[in-house]
Amino acid sequence: MTTTTPSRGRRRAPSRMERAAGKAAALQRPRVILALLLLLALVCVMLLDGYLRAEVGGDQRVRTGASSSDVPDDILDGGPIVTFRGGQATTVSVPDKTIALTFDDGPNPTWTPQVLEILEKYDVPATFFLVGSMVSRYPSVVRDMVDQGHEVGIHTFTHVDLSYQSDARVRREMEQTQLALAGAAGITTTLFRAPYSSETDAIDNYSWPVYKKLGQDGYTSVFVDTDSDDWKRPGVTKIVQWATPKKNKGASVLFHDAGGERSQTIEALPKYIEKMRAKGYTFTTVSGVLEEQQGQQAPAGAAPGTGGSRLQAAHREATGAILYEGKALVAAVAVAEWAVPTLSVGLLAVGVAVMGRFGMMLLLARRHHRLRNRRRFSWGPEITRPVTVIVPAYNEKECIANTLDSLARSTHPIEIIVVDDGSTDGTSGIAREAALALGMTNVRVIRQENAGKPAALNNGVRSARHDIVVMMDGDTVFEPDTVRQLVQPFADPAVGAVAGNAKVGNRTTVIGAWQHIEYVMGFNLDRRMYDLLRCMPTIPGAIGAFRRDAVLQVGGMSEDTLAEDTDITIAMHREGWRVVYQEHARAWTEAPGSLKQLWSQRYRWSYGTMQALWKHRKSLTDKGPSGRFGRVGMPLVVLFQIVTPVFAPLIDVFTAYSMIFIDFEAALLAWLAVLGVQLVCAAYAFRLDREKYRYLLMMPLQQLAYRQMMYLVLIHSCVTALTGGRLRWQKLKRTGEVGTPAGAG
Repeated sequence: MTTTTPSRGRRRAPSRMERAAGKAAALQRPRVILALLLLLALVCVMLLDGYLRAEVGGDQRVRTGASSSDVPDDILDGGPIVTFRGGQATTVSVPDKTIALTFDDGPNPTWTPQVLEILEKYDVPATFFLVGSMVSRYPSVVRDMVDQGHEVGIHTFTHVDLSYQSDARVRREMEQTQLALAGAAGITTTLFRAPYSSETDAIDNYSWPVYKKLGQDGYTSVFVDTDSDDWKRPGVTKIVQWATPKKNKGASVLFHDAGGERSQTIEALPKYIEKMRAKGYTFTTVSGVLEEQQGQQAPAGAAPGTGGSRLQAAHREATGAILYEGKALVAAVAVAEWAVPTLSVGLLAVGVAVMGRFGMMLLLARRHHRLRNRRRFSWGPEITRPVTVIVPAYNEKECIANTLDSLARSTHPIEIIVVDDGSTDGTSGIAREAALALGMTNVRVIRQENAGKPAALNNGVRSARHDIVVMMDGDTVFEPDTVRQLVQPFADPAVGAVAGNAKVGNRTTVIGAWQHIEYVMGFNLDRRMYDLLRCMPTIPGAIGAFRRDAVLQVGGMSEDTLAEDTDITIAMHREGWRVVYQEHARAWTEAPGSLKQLWSQRYRWSYGTMQALWKHRKSLTDKGPSGRFGRVGMPLVVLFQIVTPVFAPLIDVFTAYSMIFIDFEAALLAWLAVLGVQLVCAAYAFRLDREKYRYLLMMPLQQLAYRQMMYLVLIHSCVTALTGGRLRWQKLKRTGEVGTPAGAG
């Protein structure tokens, strides 16, 4: 055993890389916050859209048949308009041969414009009781309505039965609708019609307090004398008949311009207007009825075509905060209206990509396993000559002895080079002592000033005595047969590098079990697929082997990226070397033990992968072997390791959205179906690796946690890439609990 030690001197100043790393570390917290804010914004958009769509059709009257003992008789027997002027509840009837034409549940982008066109043609004014969520979704329709001189009233924001709601909910329904009207048309209104209301004799002890409270706030509640029941779609003739008042009486007449299919309403409306005018009726608005009852002339021309866009008596011009808040609401809804369909398309694309990936993995992994495990398969003459094992180490005092102990059991002749990259915990001394205790004479310990993992590996490659070098991490242990299995593919002269089978040793914790599933399914199953496609993107740092000349040919381990393993793998492809996967060469590694450490590791991996792909972007246009990776490998890596994980949270977000706002059972079944496909893939991967299936019980929770975390990690990485940050070789806290391979299973 030999040792090389650098000369000692005064304490060195921080290097440029370390200063850059410090700057990057200072920027990490804002980047994480940005990633969280983006996810929060996505959730808020979904919630807003779902809230807006909780409209007519999915709701119902909460309760019927309540007593009306608390309601004054003159209200129950009075006209359809209830006012509270001076604090006293009074009713107003529509004068004889007068129609206060009203429409509920709009606006609707299909039916409301057709209604407006008919009303404009016949010069008929009307009062529209609007649902606030629909107003915010279709503001232009409301602007046209007001510009034509029609009157609008509130029909709540979500078409909810207010009779059994809290005071806060009632206030919120009214205020949100006023905001929507302010943002859409620059007005507010004093008119109100409750969903599920009919004539005044239907007011009960639950709804009366609501009308009184709204009356105190200045609202006029409007009911119905005559109902067309057009929502039942009974036919045009019956709609016209049912909407006709008896004995030439006046009436507040109800039609609907939304809430369902309204073609019969559109067909019946012109016939109804012509019939009523032939009977000598005139049409007015609710405010017109009130003004006539007071013997006053309308101050703002009520009829369309004469009053233009002047305000109706019930309208108030929105100014100040309510106007700007209303515009903000309409703008937010516009974003949600655009974003949700776009996200739906993204979800479909993600779903197709995920299912496609699973299908490819299953088919190609099965083919790979059969090909490599058939009796007659051989890479060529058995490799028996010694190889060099390089162990880069930085503060690995907990693990380095276990690593050397596992290498001492190797069935293949090896030399071992431990490159201590400026450790401050005595790693090099522990390595020397462990080698002496094990009687290992094939160990060299090289110390260097801290320069990063790539520099440590390059130092080891330069010092290697053999033409094949095996690289492993300082926290990893090999099985006795690992090195022999790992180097056999080099019997094929076209093979330049070999990826081994990295396995999680500390899998007894929840986080460890999650990573165990990820390693078996997400990494090793992927590598089988990439191997057959000849576009392996990454040789794991925990276990990989290279031809020494090939490493030197591509310039060694580069410090250009954080993912030096991905960087050199792609570089090997571009130089024409074949990179393969050896499933029987197993290494046991200590995975991060906390979410914080896991985040740190995956952040480095994802950011480093982005750097490596960008560095080798010219492979997209290269010809020959380099072009093959660019045409096949790079698109797959971008799709499966960047794009899909970024959008994968849509699966969970849309599932929650569908459960709350659409169909709980259908959404749950769809989510379980996707999980079932993943479980099938995972079970097959576990079968190929001969792993115990009990860990798959953790998979549902693992999928939820990993999808969200990888989204945040990737967003964090993208922001880092855009800001040009750099990271150092990050050292995770190790416990040394992964000892001998036998104990790791």
